[in-house]
Amino acid sequence: MLRNQRNPKQLNMNIGTQILILEVSMGPFFGNSIIHPVLLKDEDGLTLIDSGMLGQLEPLRKAISDVGEDISRLKRIIITHQDIDHIGNVQALLDLLPSTALLAHKDDIPYMTGERPFIKLTPERINLMEPALKQQAEDMIRRLPDLRFAHMLEDGEHLPYGGGIQIIHTPGHTPGHISLYAPAHKLLLAADELRVVEGELVGPAESATPDMPLALKSLDKLTVLDVDKVLCYHGGYYDQNVQARLQALSQSRE
Repeated sequence: MLRNQRNPKQLNMNIGTQILILEVSMGPFFGNSIIHPVLLKDEDGLTLIDSGMLGQLEPLRKAISDVGEDISRLKRIIITHQDIDHIGNVQALLDLLPSTALLAHKDDIPYMTGERPFIKLTPERINLMEPALKQQAEDMIRRLPDLRFAHMLEDGEHLPYGGGIQIIHTPGHTPGHISLYAPAHKLLLAADELRVVEGELVGPAESATPDMPLALKSLDKLTVLDVDKVLCYHGGYYDQNVQARLQALSQSRE
């Protein structure tokens, strides 16, 4: 196993007891690709960062159990952006735990409440899905107006969860895409602003990033952080000379 692709227990030992990295399969429609939601653990309960893919509530529940926690302790969900593999289980989680609070950046909330159409989850894309997944996507979209957000996140905002996190607005992949910085752990939760591909830290996927120039410009915000490890939603953990790598990625667009 590559050093930057550790299992959850190894990640927890490295990051600490308050930040728990999950491994969740996106399911057979996506080749069982692994994604990495995150749990922030506090005395009052758990904060989940991103909810995984549509129809994957049970794998998500198991991943939470695998790191020694119970889904019933979930108090809030921070959604990093509107993409289907990040919001897919939100409605199922709210059905299970109706008092769970939702938080997201203000620029992506209108898409997640149905006020605006999803940028990437278009009708054309839905029509290409396998029938079961297509039905799930259509059901999710019908229910979007029922979502209520407890808080609209702002760039630079500090939240107390998991020992303290800072919201970093990193638009481009979506208008309201956020990354999260945990200064006590020198950890960047990059969401889809960064990926780990074949052991290397790289930028966002161009095919899934409508405004690639803006997404690359957003990298500048990450270069000023005191970071020595990164968790990417796609690709997992990276801790090899992180600041130099972020500088190189930022400068490569010039």
